[in-house]
Amino acid sequence: MASTLFTNARIVDGTAPERGAPVSVLVEGGTIREVGKTVSAGKAKVIDLAGRSLMPGLIDAHVHVIAGVADLGRNAALPDSLVMVRSLVIMREMLLRGFTTVRDVGGADFGLKVATEEGHFPTPRLVISGKALSQTGGHADFRGRYDDREAVTTRHRLGALGRICDGLDQVRRAAREELKGGADFIKIMANGGCASPTDPIHFLGYSVSEIEAIVEEARMAGTYVSAHVYTDEAIRRCVEAGVHSLEHCNLIKAETAKLAASKGAVAVPTLVTYDKLASEGAKLGFPPDSVAKVENVRVAGMDSLAIMKKAGLAMAYGSDLLGEMHRHQSEEFVIRGRALPAHEVIGAATHVAAKLLGLEGKIGTVAPGAHADLIVVDGDPLKDLALLTRQGRHMPLIMKGGAFMKRSSLN
Repeated sequence: MASTLFTNARIVDGTAPERGAPVSVLVEGGTIREVGKTVSAGKAKVIDLAGRSLMPGLIDAHVHVIAGVADLGRNAALPDSLVMVRSLVIMREMLLRGFTTVRDVGGADFGLKVATEEGHFPTPRLVISGKALSQTGGHADFRGRYDDREAVTTRHRLGALGRICDGLDQVRRAAREELKGGADFIKIMANGGCASPTDPIHFLGYSVSEIEAIVEEARMAGTYVSAHVYTDEAIRRCVEAGVHSLEHCNLIKAETAKLAASKGAVAVPTLVTYDKLASEGAKLGFPPDSVAKVENVRVAGMDSLAIMKKAGLAMAYGSDLLGEMHRHQSEEFVIRGRALPAHEVIGAATHVAAKLLGLEGKIGTVAPGAHADLIVVDGDPLKDLALLTRQGRHMPLIMKGGAFMKRSSLN
């Protein structure tokens, strides 16, 4: 069993505002075995980090790894083979930015997850919702005003973000089918969205009884529901119906944030996507009507961070980027850092996200028994969050499951 001993490592894991004192971290196989001031090397390969920062692998809790082009309606029409290859490239680039785990919230299927687990391609760990559930005319319905074709009910394209289902019987069956197909949790579209053509932001997705039915199906399977939500009304009705993971939340108000916190819900803001859709979306093929919707939520995004922090609502890291905009994934750190303390921003991509994914203690931490998902950073990201950007330029070492995904000279 291969083993590696990192010495003189200063841990940054998002739990404290300052880096830890120098320690040693022993990795055996794919697991962290020991962390302490004095750790015996044995036959381990010793790597002296000379005071560099050692972080747990980063976690992005809101991605669409199948979104190879910005126009999601067009992406859904691409052949599965092309989408698959593009998704592997997207995930490789995520890994090289230090993201060793990502949660796909609409699109990726179990076959793609198995492909990542077989280890033939350099990718992050992948947690999936399968196809997101959307009502007719909702955020995963890209047919447009004049397209009266029947919604696809089976054999969904890999490039499709979601599937259409209406009414209690259909939503229950769709949730069960996604769970049967390997979904780790269920995603629903509970509000209008920017990318879809027939649902303004204020539209509410699904009746309360439909949401409650989906939540019940997820609970019976031992998991939870994630919801695409922007407006305060949409967020509140989801929280009251038992939804656990609240995506975006740009227009949340204080009382709803407090309610969500009291219920143990988790918010996943994705501010970087609105910034980049506004500046790059049109030239990358994002439909004009969709670009126009972005401003409705972009400006309110920064205010939402302060509201949720004051309410004590946990926030995980999310990016939600599409097509060529995936390269901006790490810039969410810098955007959030304008409103939140650096260690809380990092914590969103470590221990908070790990708990949301149900992998607390296994990822998002540098501790015995955790997966050996580790990144080395030149400098102190608590003082400069931009060290986590620039496509991993400041990360000479990236390890996933005890194997080096990137290994540059530490000189």
